[in-house]
Amino acid sequence: MNAHLGRAAVAVAASAITVSLTACGGAEETDGRPGGSAKGDAIKVGLLLPENQTARYEKFDKPLIEKQVAGLTRGKGEVVYANARQDAAVQNSQVDMMITKKVDVLIVDAVDSKAIAGSVKKAKEAGIPVVAYDRLAEGPIDAYTSFDNEDVGKVQGKALLDALGDKAKDGQIVMMNGSVTDPNAKLFKSGAHFLLDGKVNIGKEYDTVDWKPENAHTNMAGALSALGKGKVIGVYSANDGMAGGIIAALKSAGVSPLPPVTGQDAELAGVQRIVAGEQFMTVYKRYAPEATAAAEMAVALAKGERIDGIINQMVDSPTTKRVPSVLVPGIALTKANVKSTVIDDGVYTVAEICTDKLRAACEEIGLK
Repeated sequence: MNAHLGRAAVAVAASAITVSLTACGGAEETDGRPGGSAKGDAIKVGLLLPENQTARYEKFDKPLIEKQVAGLTRGKGEVVYANARQDAAVQNSQVDMMITKKVDVLIVDAVDSKAIAGSVKKAKEAGIPVVAYDRLAEGPIDAYTSFDNEDVGKVQGKALLDALGDKAKDGQIVMMNGSVTDPNAKLFKSGAHFLLDGKVNIGKEYDTVDWKPENAHTNMAGALSALGKGKVIGVYSANDGMAGGIIAALKSAGVSPLPPVTGQDAELAGVQRIVAGEQFMTVYKRYAPEATAAAEMAVALAKGERIDGIINQMVDSPTTKRVPSVLVPGIALTKANVKSTVIDDGVYTVAEICTDKLRAACEEIGLK
C-alpha cells in the first residue's frame, strides 16, 4: 500500500465522519442500538470482500479497514479476512466459517445482495452484528456504509453530457451497466438515466455479467456491429474495469478518435487511460471515509456500544427499514484534476501514473 495513503486516509476520514444527525432527526430517533455484548479491545472483526477483479478491494478497502480496526482497538483487535472471488455460494460458506471462528462482528461486502440474506440471518442468530459494506446486503443488517450510489451515476451522466456538448444527439451512446446481482449497479444505472434520458440517443444498453471487462468487451463489440462504428459518439461505462474492455473493443474495431467513455473507482489503469486521452473520466471515491465508517461501526457494535454518533442517515433495504448508515459522495476525475484528487490524497504518486509511455501526456497536464 502506498505509504502516503495512510496519512491521507486519516485526514480524509477524520473530516468525513464528523457528521451531524440533524438531517435524520437526531439521535433519539435512530436505531443505533448496541448489537453485541460488552467487550474490551480484543475483538475479532470478520471482513468478507466480494471479488478481486476490481483493484480497490485488496489495495484500498482491506488495508484501510485493518488500519482503522487496529487504531480503534489499540492494536488488540484482529481482522479475519476472506475474499469470495465473485462467488455467492463461497461467500455464504465464508459467513459460516466466521460464525465457527466466533468473530464478534462481521463486515460484509456482498457478492449477491439477495443471496447473502440467509447467511446474515444465521450470523445474527449467532449473536454476531453485521455491517453491510459498499453494497446494501439484504437480511437483518445492523448498519451500512457506502457511497451515494445514485449520485455516482448522476456524476457519470453529467460528465458524459459535458463531453458531448451540443453534439449529444448527433449519434448513439452505449450504456454498459454493472452486474444485476450488485444493488449498487441498479443505483448507478438509475442516476445515469436520470441525467441522460431525453438528452441522448441510447442505441444499446447492457447489464454486464459479474462486472467483467471481457464481458464488457464482448458487449461493446456487439454494439458496434449493430449500430455501426461511426454512429457511437459516447459510452457510459459503470466502472473502470469495464471501461478498459470497452476501449479495447473500440480500438479493435478501428474507431478513431475514441468517443468519451466514463468509469468509476479511479483505478490506476483508468487514471492512466484518462491521462492518455483514451478514457474521459472516472468517479473518484475516497475510500478512507467509507472504510473508517465501517470500522467504527463494527468495533462499536462488537463492544455493545451505540453507533448514533457515527451515522449520517437512514437507508431502507428490501428487507430492513431504517438501517443506520454512512453515505459518502463521489468526485468526477478528469485530466483537469488528477493532481488535486488521487495525487494530493496520496493514492498514487506521479511516478506510478506517469510511466515512460505517458511522460509527455503527463507533462501536458502539469504532472512532473
